[in-house]
Amino acid sequence: MNPTKNLYWHFAASCCLVIFVILGYTVKFYEATLTFIDQPISDVIRANMTDGKSTFYIAITQLGSGTVIAGLVLVVSLVCWYRKYLSEALWLIINSALIAGVGNYLIKFAFQRPRPSVPHLVTETHFSFPSGHAMGSMLFYGTLIVILPILISNPRLRLAAQILLGLLILLVGISRIYVGVHYPTDILGGYLLGAAWILGTYPTFQKRRFIWRFQGKQK
Repeated sequence: MNPTKNLYWHFAASCCLVIFVILGYTVKFYEATLTFIDQPISDVIRANMTDGKSTFYIAITQLGSGTVIAGLVLVVSLVCWYRKYLSEALWLIINSALIAGVGNYLIKFAFQRPRPSVPHLVTETHFSFPSGHAMGSMLFYGTLIVILPILISNPRLRLAAQILLGLLILLVGISRIYVGVHYPTDILGGYLLGAAWILGTYPTFQKRRFIWRFQGKQK
């Protein structure tokens, strides 16, 4: 990859990380000041709650759960492995399992933000910031968005799949607010961390991908 393009990816990753650090500092020491952001957004999303909307968002929120994403990672990784896309499978596993799973769990302890004090439609026991579902969705579905040009040659089909995956990331975040287990700033924090990791590691992924391809052809 062109070194100049690497700088763009790293700069974007740094921006996401800086914003996350500012947001995390505020959550840790001045949480009350975030009410002016969290409350209006939560009120809009949770307004006019119905059984139909609740059923929809409870189903959507499961698509960001660790169990579902783990299953999807296994399936997609096996497909990539079968098609000889080894670096794609490895990057997906690292992003979705190690960083989204273990990484998010540990980061929550640094902030120890309690869950919103509203009725919860699903059961959650861990801390609130940053949202594991938001971060996991960004890392798994976001990684898929990035590697789809490698996996799907048809441009229209690829674009449609990328748009759907982007909407799914957004809907998972909204669902966490709707079911009452996260503040909007929790979701933003999860998105920022996930995006920072993808953007920051993409140049390394590209480099290793081409090296492995070349080594494979040499054999």
